[in-house]
Amino acid sequence: MNASKTSHSRMRVTEVEEFLKNPPDGFSVEELSSGHRVHSDPEKSLVLIDDFNSCRREIVFLNSVGRKVKMQNLWEYTSMRKSLLSKRIYLLMSACEENFSVNDKKAANEARVAVLKQFVVSIDGNDPFIKWQMEKGLDWSISSVAGESYRVDIDLTEIMENWAVKNSSVITDKLTKVQPVWRDASFTLKYYSDALFDFAHWFVQQKEI
Repeated sequence: MNASKTSHSRMRVTEVEEFLKNPPDGFSVEELSSGHRVHSDPEKSLVLIDDFNSCRREIVFLNSVGRKVKMQNLWEYTSMRKSLLSKRIYLLMSACEENFSVNDKKAANEARVAVLKQFVVSIDGNDPFIKWQMEKGLDWSISSVAGESYRVDIDLTEIMENWAVKNSSVITDKLTKVQPVWRDASFTLKYYSDALFDFAHWFVQQKEI
Protein backbone atom coordinates (compact mmCIF):
# COMPACT_ATOMS: atom_id res chain seq x y z
CA MET A 1 0.00 0.00 0.00
CA ASN A 2 1.55 3.29 -1.09
CA ALA A 3 -0.71 5.65 0.82
CA SER A 4 -0.33 6.56 4.44
CA LYS A 5 -2.90 8.31 6.59
CA THR A 6 -2.58 10.03 9.92
CA SER A 7 -5.28 9.65 12.59
CA HIS A 8 -8.81 10.62 11.50
CA SER A 9 -7.52 11.24 7.93
CA ARG A 10 -6.27 14.64 9.04
CA MET A 11 -3.44 14.24 6.54
CA ARG A 12 -2.99 11.80 3.66
CA VAL A 13 0.25 11.13 1.80
CA THR A 14 0.03 9.19 -1.46
CA GLU A 15 2.70 8.39 -4.04
CA VAL A 16 1.99 10.07 -7.36
CA GLU A 17 1.81 6.77 -9.27
CA GLU A 18 -0.69 5.36 -6.77
CA PHE A 19 -2.76 8.55 -6.89
CA LEU A 20 -3.01 8.31 -10.69
CA LYS A 21 -3.91 4.60 -10.62
CA ASN A 22 -6.45 4.90 -7.80
CA PRO A 23 -7.57 8.51 -7.48
CA PRO A 24 -9.51 9.40 -4.32
CA ASP A 25 -13.20 10.26 -4.28
CA GLY A 26 -13.91 13.41 -6.25
CA PHE A 27 -10.99 12.86 -8.65
CA SER A 28 -10.74 11.18 -12.05
CA VAL A 29 -7.72 10.67 -14.28
CA GLU A 30 -7.71 10.98 -18.07
CA GLU A 31 -4.78 9.20 -19.71
CA LEU A 32 -3.32 10.81 -22.83
CA SER A 33 -0.37 9.99 -25.07
CA SER A 34 1.56 12.87 -23.53
CA GLY A 35 0.63 12.21 -19.92
CA HIS A 36 -2.34 12.52 -17.58
CA ARG A 37 -5.07 15.06 -16.95
CA VAL A 38 -6.52 14.98 -13.48
CA HIS A 39 -10.06 16.22 -12.93
CA SER A 40 -11.35 17.19 -9.50
CA ASP A 41 -14.47 18.61 -7.89
CA PRO A 42 -13.71 22.23 -6.91
CA GLU A 43 -16.67 22.18 -4.52
CA LYS A 44 -14.93 19.57 -2.35
CA SER A 45 -11.21 19.97 -3.01
CA LEU A 46 -8.75 22.87 -3.11
CA VAL A 47 -5.94 21.79 -5.43
CA LEU A 48 -2.68 23.78 -5.25
CA ILE A 49 -0.55 21.78 -7.70
CA ASP A 50 1.37 23.21 -10.67
CA ASP A 51 1.87 21.15 -13.82
CA PHE A 52 4.76 18.71 -13.43
CA ASN A 53 6.47 15.72 -15.05
CA SER A 54 6.54 12.18 -13.70
CA CYS A 55 8.31 9.36 -15.55
CA ARG A 56 8.75 11.76 -18.50
CA ARG A 57 5.02 12.34 -18.76
CA GLU A 58 3.22 15.60 -18.09
CA ILE A 59 0.70 15.64 -15.25
CA VAL A 60 -1.90 18.41 -15.31
CA PHE A 61 -4.46 19.07 -12.56
CA LEU A 62 -7.11 20.92 -14.56
CA ASN A 63 -8.91 22.59 -11.63
CA SER A 64 -5.78 23.58 -9.74
CA VAL A 65 -5.28 27.22 -8.74
CA GLY A 66 -1.53 26.63 -8.51
CA ARG A 67 0.98 26.75 -5.68
CA LYS A 68 1.05 30.56 -5.66
CA VAL A 69 -2.42 32.00 -5.21
CA LYS A 70 -3.04 35.67 -5.98
CA MET A 71 -6.01 37.61 -4.61
CA GLN A 72 -6.82 41.18 -5.56
CA ASN A 73 -10.06 41.97 -3.78
CA LEU A 74 -11.98 41.14 -0.65
CA TRP A 75 -14.29 38.72 -2.45
CA GLU A 76 -11.36 36.61 -3.65
CA TYR A 77 -9.84 36.64 -0.17
CA THR A 78 -13.13 35.64 1.45
CA SER A 79 -13.62 32.84 -1.06
CA MET A 80 -10.11 31.50 -0.50
CA ARG A 81 -10.50 31.68 3.27
CA LYS A 82 -13.74 29.71 3.04
CA SER A 83 -12.05 27.07 0.88
CA LEU A 84 -9.10 26.71 3.24
CA LEU A 85 -11.42 26.17 6.20
CA SER A 86 -13.85 23.77 4.56
CA LYS A 87 -12.14 21.66 1.89
CA ARG A 88 -9.41 19.09 1.62
CA ILE A 89 -6.25 20.83 0.39
CA TYR A 90 -4.00 19.00 -2.11
CA LEU A 91 -0.29 19.67 -2.72
CA LEU A 92 2.58 18.01 -4.57
CA MET A 93 5.74 17.43 -2.52
CA SER A 94 9.04 15.70 -3.24
CA ALA A 95 11.10 13.68 -0.77
CA CYS A 96 14.75 14.23 -1.67
CA GLU A 97 18.13 12.95 -0.56
CA GLU A 98 21.22 15.13 -0.30
CA ASN A 99 24.37 13.73 -1.89
CA PHE A 100 27.60 15.49 -0.99
CA SER A 101 30.36 15.57 -3.60
CA VAL A 102 33.95 15.23 -2.43
CA ASN A 103 35.61 14.99 -5.86
CA ASP A 104 34.96 18.52 -6.99
CA LYS A 105 36.54 21.07 -4.65
CA LYS A 106 33.99 23.71 -5.54
CA ALA A 107 31.16 21.29 -4.84
CA ALA A 108 32.72 19.78 -1.73
CA ASN A 109 30.54 21.86 0.56
CA GLU A 110 27.49 21.85 -1.64
CA ALA A 111 24.66 19.34 -1.54
CA ARG A 112 23.29 17.72 -4.64
CA VAL A 113 19.67 16.81 -4.21
CA ALA A 114 18.18 13.67 -5.76
CA VAL A 115 14.42 13.15 -5.78
CA LEU A 116 13.49 9.88 -4.06
CA LYS A 117 9.72 10.00 -4.54
CA GLN A 118 6.94 12.45 -5.27
CA PHE A 119 3.78 12.52 -3.19
CA VAL A 120 0.36 14.08 -3.37
CA VAL A 121 -0.27 15.37 0.15
CA SER A 122 -3.66 16.46 1.39
CA ILE A 123 -4.79 18.05 4.64
CA ASP A 124 -8.38 18.36 5.78
CA GLY A 125 -9.20 22.04 6.27
CA ASN A 126 -12.53 21.01 7.80
CA ASP A 127 -10.93 18.83 10.47
CA PRO A 128 -11.94 20.37 13.83
CA PHE A 129 -8.36 20.73 15.08
CA ILE A 130 -6.91 22.10 11.82
CA LYS A 131 -9.89 24.40 11.28
CA TRP A 132 -9.62 25.74 14.83
CA GLN A 133 -5.90 26.42 14.39
CA MET A 134 -6.42 28.22 11.08
CA GLU A 135 -9.34 30.30 12.32
CA LYS A 136 -7.38 31.23 15.42
CA GLY A 137 -4.48 32.46 13.32
CA LEU A 138 -6.75 34.25 10.85
CA ASP A 139 -8.67 36.10 13.54
CA TRP A 140 -5.51 36.88 15.51
CA SER A 141 -3.62 38.64 12.75
CA ILE A 142 -6.31 40.12 10.50
CA SER A 143 -5.95 43.68 11.81
CA SER A 144 -2.15 43.76 11.53
CA VAL A 145 -2.04 43.80 7.73
CA ALA A 146 -5.09 45.90 6.87
CA GLY A 147 -4.47 48.13 3.86
CA GLU A 148 -1.19 46.42 2.88
CA SER A 149 -0.17 44.10 0.09
CA TYR A 150 0.92 40.93 1.77
CA ARG A 151 2.47 37.55 1.09
CA VAL A 152 1.99 34.51 3.30
CA ASP A 153 4.05 31.31 2.96
CA ILE A 154 2.36 28.25 4.46
CA ASP A 155 5.17 25.84 5.28
CA LEU A 156 4.38 22.18 6.00
CA THR A 157 7.99 20.99 6.18
CA GLU A 158 7.87 20.20 9.90
CA ILE A 159 4.67 18.20 9.47
CA MET A 160 6.25 16.16 6.66
CA GLU A 161 9.43 15.58 8.66
CA ASN A 162 7.35 14.15 11.50
CA TRP A 163 5.46 11.95 9.06
CA ALA A 164 8.70 10.69 7.47
CA VAL A 165 10.04 9.48 10.81
CA LYS A 166 7.18 6.97 11.02
CA ASN A 167 7.07 6.13 7.31
CA SER A 168 10.69 5.81 6.18
CA SER A 169 9.94 2.55 4.34
CA VAL A 170 7.41 4.35 2.14
CA ILE A 171 10.01 6.90 1.02
CA THR A 172 12.84 4.53 0.09
CA ASP A 173 13.44 0.80 -0.28
CA LYS A 174 16.95 1.08 1.13
CA LEU A 175 17.79 -0.92 4.24
CA THR A 176 19.37 2.12 5.85
CA LYS A 177 17.03 4.89 6.92
CA VAL A 178 17.12 8.13 4.96
CA GLN A 179 16.21 11.48 6.43
CA PRO A 180 14.63 13.18 3.43
CA VAL A 181 14.81 16.82 2.52
CA TRP A 182 11.36 18.04 1.50
CA ARG A 183 10.98 20.14 -1.62
CA ASP A 184 7.86 22.20 -2.36
CA ALA A 185 6.44 21.53 1.12
CA SER A 186 4.75 24.92 1.10
CA PHE A 187 2.40 27.13 -0.83
CA THR A 188 2.02 30.89 -1.10
CA LEU A 189 -0.94 33.23 -0.79
CA LYS A 190 -0.57 36.79 -2.09
CA TYR A 191 -3.03 39.58 -1.45
CA TYR A 192 -2.63 42.85 -3.32
CA SER A 193 -3.94 46.18 -2.10
CA ASP A 194 -6.51 46.85 0.62
CA ALA A 195 -5.58 43.55 2.27
CA LEU A 196 -7.35 41.93 5.18
CA PHE A 197 -4.97 39.02 5.23
CA ASP A 198 -3.76 36.44 7.68
CA PHE A 199 -3.28 32.68 8.14
CA ALA A 200 -2.75 30.06 10.79
CA HIS A 201 0.08 31.08 13.11
CA TRP A 202 1.00 27.46 13.82
CA PHE A 203 2.56 26.85 10.39
CA VAL A 204 2.81 30.24 8.73
CA GLN A 205 5.71 32.53 7.95
CA GLN A 206 4.61 36.03 6.95
CA LYS A 207 6.60 38.18 4.51
CA GLU A 208 5.80 41.55 3.05
CA ILE A 209 5.87 41.71 -0.73
